[in-house]
Amino acid sequence: MEPILVSIGLVALAEIGDKTQLLAIILAAKFRKPLPIILGILVATMLNHAAAATLGYFISEWLTGRVFQAIIGSGFVLMAGWALIPDKADEGAVEKKKGRYGVFVATVVAFFFVEIGDKTQIATSLLAARFHNIALVTLGTTLGMMVANVPAVFLGEAVTRVVPLKYVRISAAVVFALIGIWILLAITR
Repeated sequence: MEPILVSIGLVALAEIGDKTQLLAIILAAKFRKPLPIILGILVATMLNHAAAATLGYFISEWLTGRVFQAIIGSGFVLMAGWALIPDKADEGAVEKKKGRYGVFVATVVAFFFVEIGDKTQIATSLLAARFHNIALVTLGTTLGMMVANVPAVFLGEAVTRVVPLKYVRISAAVVFALIGIWILLAITR
């Protein structure tokens, strides 16, 4: 249960103000069709995070011991710094991807590609390496993405006005840093 809960919390926090959440807001404002957007986000996230978790899992199979734990812990600390950097959405990406296939496919394609190399995808790899469980981490990180993005789809830009993004980014950075430090301290035991 820990991998799911940690994954949900970490990704939901990290996703607030992230470029994929901004993409959700743009899609909602542009198409005004929440159901296909939400389903597109779900499918894209499951595919992307399953691949990221699988990569993290297999890397953890090949690399073991204190050096690997130091890499994972340091990765979380680096993610803490990255979480403090605001993201910007690429509105042009939405225009290019809608085409004739509709809102659902446009959302799947846009979210899948925008998520590549994103904080939450890298966090998913690190979490899978840490917890050594592809399914539970993928489930947790996907739920975390949905927790952050479904309200964005329904409420659009108003969601980002509830809590200043600066404070959300700081909270996410603190969580990433604490996990990283916890892993690094565990090495010395």
